[in-house]
Amino acid sequence: MNTWKFWPRTLFTRLTLILFIGLAVAHALSYWMIMHERKTATTGLMLGYLEQDVASSVALLDRLPAAERPMWLPRLERRTYSFSLEPGLQGHAPDTKLSSMIAESFLDSIGSRYHVTANVVPGQKDRVQAQLELSDGSPLTIDMRPAGLPISPWLPVVLLLQLVLLACVTWVGVRLATRPLAQLANAADTLGPDLRASRLSEDGPLEVSRAARAFNAMQERIGVYMTERMQILAAISHDLQTPITRMRMRADMMEDCEQRDKLNHDLKEMQMLVKEGVTYARTLHGTAEAPCRIDSDALFESMVFDYIDSGAKVELHGKAGQSLMTRPHAVRRVLGNLIDNALKYSGDARIFVSADEKGTVTILVQDSGPGIPEEELDAVFQPFYRVEASRNRDTGGTGLGLAIAKQLTQAMNATLSLRNRPEGGLEARLTLGNVEE
Repeated sequence: MNTWKFWPRTLFTRLTLILFIGLAVAHALSYWMIMHERKTATTGLMLGYLEQDVASSVALLDRLPAAERPMWLPRLERRTYSFSLEPGLQGHAPDTKLSSMIAESFLDSIGSRYHVTANVVPGQKDRVQAQLELSDGSPLTIDMRPAGLPISPWLPVVLLLQLVLLACVTWVGVRLATRPLAQLANAADTLGPDLRASRLSEDGPLEVSRAARAFNAMQERIGVYMTERMQILAAISHDLQTPITRMRMRADMMEDCEQRDKLNHDLKEMQMLVKEGVTYARTLHGTAEAPCRIDSDALFESMVFDYIDSGAKVELHGKAGQSLMTRPHAVRRVLGNLIDNALKYSGDARIFVSADEKGTVTILVQDSGPGIPEEELDAVFQPFYRVEASRNRDTGGTGLGLAIAKQLTQAMNATLSLRNRPEGGLEARLTLGNVEE
């Protein structure tokens, strides 16, 4: 059995519980020690006062005439003990620490002059009765009933307020300690393909400031490395277009028609690969396009009508029914790649559009093709990854279409996922939200 099943998952909650429980236990121990010391001191004072008061009271009753003794009993009575001129109850010897101390106090105070017996009343813990005979043979019983420490009515309220104060101080302290971690996690989450996440504030304690400076420096280094890599890829892809064009011109001058056609076909594939390589490199700067508010339904309809006019089998179902703050060229490129994939592998594409009350627009692109193996649904978003291992451009492609689509969706704070439909075919889910200006 997992003993940590109910342990909180967040560091904030864990630290809050640990600190609050520790402080509460320390507070309870302090309260117990104070009350214990108070009880011990009060008991000592009570026994010391008892010896003096009982000795004087017994001496007074012994010297009074027997007829006057009853009227003095209420005057000599105290909160914890009283006097009686009747024989006491039969009991047993003291069996607790407090009852033994009370019995010894009776013996020390009056035992030197009178024959005293001290017994505990059955069924009543620490209630001690001391029995003796006065000089004239009259019985006298001293009934001692120890009372607990009196507690002021405001004490529970003060204790509750102290616990509330401890909880508030713990919450504030843990919040201040864990807030930099939350800010660091948010900055890491917002570090998208464009590598333009906002810099962390480098103020605060030394450890927090050091972590923020390290994260900002790491973010800058990653941005430089990624920019250089993309620039190299774009430069190579761009520079390859010129020799490819010359090779095509020379191929057109060949007399062997069969070899000429094969060479032109290969050069065409190379040119397409170079073109898509340049496009992929440029998607790193996808957020360079300024967001604007568009009629999303008009955008989707215009794209579908363009495909229909070219003879493609594309259907559009549903409407968003609202405008959307987004980057239209990026949306058009992503949706175009998804539709092209559907047409390539199944010959048809069905688009379903819906929106929720939060303003999020969901576009489903479905086809009736062979689908993608479950273990490769995430891998197909990697650059140059192709489900089909063949090098045939008509079936395998370059492996950059979905990578470009994924890169653009991340750049505009959207989501893109794939799943195989139970009835057959593939479904691509594109979720668009409003992009901040």
